[in-house]
Amino acid sequence: VEDGIEAGDVLPVNFKGDDAGFSELRENILKSGILGRLVANDFTGAVVSARLQEFHPGTGEKLDYVDVANQLEALRDQALASGNDKFTVHIIGFVKVVGDIASGTVEVITFFGIAFLIIAFFVYLYMRSVSLTAVLLACSLLAVVWQLGVLNVLGFGIDPMSILIPFLVFAIAVSHGVQVVNATQVEIARGQSAAQAARAGFRRVLRPGMAALASDAIGFVTISLINVQVIQEIALAASIGVAGIILTNLGLLPVLLTFIERKRGGSSALFETDGSVMSPVWSRISQVAQPKTAAFVILLSAALALIGLWYAPKVRVGDEHSGVPELRPDSTYNTDAALISNKFSIGVDVLTVIAETIPEGCIDYDIMRTIDAFEWQLRNVDGVQSVTGLAGTAKHISAAWNEGSLKWRTLPRNHYQLVQAVSPVPTSSRLLNADCSVMPIQIYTTDHKADTIQRVVNAVKRFNAENSETRVNFKLASGNVGVMAATNEEVEASQFPILGYVFAAVIVLCLIAFRSLTAIVCVIIPLAIVSLLAYALMAFLEIGLKISTLPVVALGIGVGVDYGIYIYGRIRTYMATGCDFREAFEKTLVTVGSGVILTGMTLAVSVATWLAASLQFQADMGTILMFMFIVNMIGAIILLPALGVWIEKLKAFR
Repeated sequence: VEDGIEAGDVLPVNFKGDDAGFSELRENILKSGILGRLVANDFTGAVVSARLQEFHPGTGEKLDYVDVANQLEALRDQALASGNDKFTVHIIGFVKVVGDIASGTVEVITFFGIAFLIIAFFVYLYMRSVSLTAVLLACSLLAVVWQLGVLNVLGFGIDPMSILIPFLVFAIAVSHGVQVVNATQVEIARGQSAAQAARAGFRRVLRPGMAALASDAIGFVTISLINVQVIQEIALAASIGVAGIILTNLGLLPVLLTFIERKRGGSSALFETDGSVMSPVWSRISQVAQPKTAAFVILLSAALALIGLWYAPKVRVGDEHSGVPELRPDSTYNTDAALISNKFSIGVDVLTVIAETIPEGCIDYDIMRTIDAFEWQLRNVDGVQSVTGLAGTAKHISAAWNEGSLKWRTLPRNHYQLVQAVSPVPTSSRLLNADCSVMPIQIYTTDHKADTIQRVVNAVKRFNAENSETRVNFKLASGNVGVMAATNEEVEASQFPILGYVFAAVIVLCLIAFRSLTAIVCVIIPLAIVSLLAYALMAFLEIGLKISTLPVVALGIGVGVDYGIYIYGRIRTYMATGCDFREAFEKTLVTVGSGVILTGMTLAVSVATWLAASLQFQADMGTILMFMFIVNMIGAIILLPALGVWIEKLKAFR
C-alpha cells in the first residue's frame, strides 16, 4: 500500500464470529490465495495438512503406515462422536491408502480359506476318498508353503498386488495333482498293483505334465520382462511356486500315492463308478469329434474370435474409473477423495512436471515466460483441475507488491522486480530448488483415468516439442499420476510382446513334447481365442489393462494350457493303440475329462467368491480368472477335439 506493507493473519487474532468478522475472513481468504487449496471453493470446508516423517527423529524407528492410518481413523471417530452434525471429516493421503488396502488384504487370507474348503469339497466328491483328497491337497498346499518360505529366504515379501499369487500356485498344483491321481487310478482299474500303478501313472503324466508346467514357468518368467518392479516380483513369486509344484506334484505325490493306494487295497472307486454314471455324458460330448459337429464348433469359435477381435482393441491401458483403483469406487477413501476433489482445486491425483533450466533461471524473464506459458496451456487441458508452479505464484506476488491490483498479476519484465516477485518463495514450497535450476510444476487432475492421463501427458510432450526456449526442458514426471503414466506406457509397450513370448513358449514346448504340428494347432488356437475373449470381457466390463490385470491374463494362459496338453496327450496315447480320433477322445473323456471339468469348475467357483472382496483389484482378478478357467476348460473339451478331427480328416485326404 502507499505506506509500505500491510499484512496480517488470514484469521485475525481479534476475530469475532459475527457478520463483520466473517466478511473480513472471507476477504482475507480471497486475498491470500488459499481458496481452493486450504479452503473449499464454496467456503464449506477447510484442509488440515500434515507431512509425515519416514523415521522417528528420536528412535530412528521406521514409520508404520498402517498404525498411523488407524490413528487417523480414531481421530475421525473422536471428532464425529461429539454429536455435532454440522460438520463431517474426510481423510485422504498415501498413508490412508496404505491403511485401507492393508485392511482389505487381511480379507484375502479369508478368501483363500474359503477357496481351499470349496476345492476340498469338490475334490472329495470327485475322488470319493478322504485319503486321496487329503494327499492331493496337502501336496498342493506344500508347494505354496515352499513358495512363501523361499521368498522369505530371498528377502522378498507378499504385497497387496502379489498376495493372490499363492492361490494361483495352489490352483495350478490342484490341476496337475488331479491328473496324477487320475493316471494312477486308471492303472489300478487295469489291475496293476499300487506301486506299479503309481510308477505307470507317473510315466503317463510326466511328459504332458512337464510340458504344461514348463509353459507355466516360462509364462511367468516372460512377464518379468516388463520393467515394473511389482510385476517382476509377481513373476518371481509365481516361478518359485511352479518349481515347488514340480517337486511336490510330480515328485512327492506319486510316492505318497504308492503308500495310500497300498493301504486302500488298490481299489479304484473313481473309475469303477465313473464310467457307468458318466458314460452317457461322455458319449454325448464326444459327438464334437464328428466332422459335421466339429465344423459347427469351429465356425462358432471363429465367430467368437471375430467378436474378440472387435472388442479387444477397446481395452484401455490404465484405470477406467476414478478413485484409488485398488479400492472399491464406493469405499470410504474414494468417497472422501471424490468429495475433496469436487470442493477444492486440488485432489489426490497430481502429475509433477520438472522444469529443468540454467542456474538462476527463475529470475530470467524469457525462461519464466516459457514456464508461465506451459502452466497456462496445461491449465486449459480437459481433465486438469489446477496447476501450481513458480511462474503463477510469482505473478500473484507481483500483484501483491502493487496493492493487489489485477493489472499487475503478470511476470515483471524488469529484472529487479522479477527478483522481488520470486524471492519470497521458499524451497520448502517445492516450487524451486536452491539455485533455481529446477522448478517443479504440479498439475492436479480431476481423476487418473487412462484417457485423462494420456491427454495431460500428450499436452506436456507436445509443448516440449514445440518449445523454442532451449534453456528450459520439461521432464515427465513424478506424483502418483506420473507413476501411473509411466506404468501405463510400459504396460502398453509390453502387452503384445509378452503375450507373443508366452504363446511362442507354449508352441516350442508342445513341439518338443509331441513333435506334432497338430498338437500346436489344437492347443494354441483355443488359448488364442480365450485370450481375445478375455480382452473383450475386460473392455465390456471396463476393466483396464494395468499391472494388476496384465499378469493375470498371462498367467491365465499358463493355467489354460494345462487342460489342452493333458487332453491332447491322452488322445495321442489312445490313438497309438489303434483307436480312431472319436474313440480316442471318448476314452480320454472317461479318464481325463472328469478331472479337467472338475478343476475348471472348482477353480472358477473358488475365485467367484473374490467378487465380494473389498479390494477392487481382487474382484477384477477374480472376474478375469473365473472367465479364463471356465472358457479354457470348454475350449479344451469342445474346440480342441473339433480341430483335431478335421486335421486328421485332412491328413487322410493327402
